[in-house]
Amino acid sequence: MGKYSIFSLLRNGLSFHEGWEKAWRSPEPKPEYDAIIVGGGGHGLATAYYLAKEHGLTNVAVLEKGWIGGGNTGRNTTIIRSNYLWDESAAIYEKSLQLYEGLSQDLNFNIMLSQRGVMNLAHNLHDMRELQRRVHAIRLNGIDSEILTTAQVKEMVPILNCSPKSRYPILGASLQRRGGVARHDAVAWGYARGADKLGVDIIQQCEVTGILREGGKVTGVETTRGTIRAPKVGLVAAGHSSVLAEMAGIRLPINSYPLQAMVSEPVKPIHHCVVMSNAVHVYVSQSDKGELVLGAGIDGYHGYSQRGSLHVIEGQLGALCELFPIFSRLRLMRQWGGIVDTCPDASPIISKSPIDGLYINGGWGTGGFKGTPGSGWTFAHTIARDEPHELNAPFTIDRFTSGALIDEHGAAAVAH
Repeated sequence: MGKYSIFSLLRNGLSFHEGWEKAWRSPEPKPEYDAIIVGGGGHGLATAYYLAKEHGLTNVAVLEKGWIGGGNTGRNTTIIRSNYLWDESAAIYEKSLQLYEGLSQDLNFNIMLSQRGVMNLAHNLHDMRELQRRVHAIRLNGIDSEILTTAQVKEMVPILNCSPKSRYPILGASLQRRGGVARHDAVAWGYARGADKLGVDIIQQCEVTGILREGGKVTGVETTRGTIRAPKVGLVAAGHSSVLAEMAGIRLPINSYPLQAMVSEPVKPIHHCVVMSNAVHVYVSQSDKGELVLGAGIDGYHGYSQRGSLHVIEGQLGALCELFPIFSRLRLMRQWGGIVDTCPDASPIISKSPIDGLYINGGWGTGGFKGTPGSGWTFAHTIARDEPHELNAPFTIDRFTSGALIDEHGAAAVAH
């Protein structure tokens, strides 16, 4: 069997993989579906998968203007966690983490989940008190979280600079042991393959250029591949949520910003946790390939760039060397930017819209990847039943007029 597998790999490699079975179909769009999902990233694919699996709605099309997972899904830093302050956020992110924990089995596709722990550092007394407050709130919601002393931090991450004479001394940290990382591409591919097997049409290179409406109801979309009709349309296009909503005449309270990330050259396994610091604006984990995966805050301007700016790179690498002097001679291998849609309260919109049959899922800010399964699961419920699930009911568009905001800036901001 081993020899057969090797020869099979060589044969398919030399033929440019022409003989390999496709992971999902590439069908021509049908003129009409029961539902259309706009956006072929993790959230859109998860929505389509759960529409088919949980609600039996299989006559569904996922429309992606590029290729599957080629947008912000493939441009994030892969961190998953559910240690959020407010009850509403804790509930939906915990649902997402629980789905992540069984996702490889559910999809029969290895998403490379690694629950190595997510650590948030405290550098002063205020940081420490704030972390203690958050840990108590998180535990009241039945989610694992704990406080570590400086000695415990050093024991868990020996390469971390815990000297009391450092510019940013470490007084302690919070830790969610069930947090960690997963492979972003694998999550998208797994959901795509799973949705396809259930009958969903995944249509790539199909950009939506207009939203069709008649008498206050959505009737379909205009695309670069023609008109496609459906009585239900879900907008799930991270980075461009407000652009799509504007096509339907809806102005969303969302701003888009570039968010940078980067990786170092690969080294042997040395960093076995995810470490975050708001004070010095960096977070770092190590990939299975050995690269250090680094992130920081959003750029301070609105835009749709997938590049970045030098001052963020300089600040981020300076912060890394403050915390981890051992990494100071590593070489940066590549850098990129993603686009984050951010609501005023740093929480997402997962909601029906004022237009009958049009549903909106966006504004996840920097929390999009960790929320992928829970987002898709609740959004599928909302589309299938035309009413929100109790988990996403608080994340309505109407909260910006009612004042029932879910302020997660502390948990979803610069280093998260």
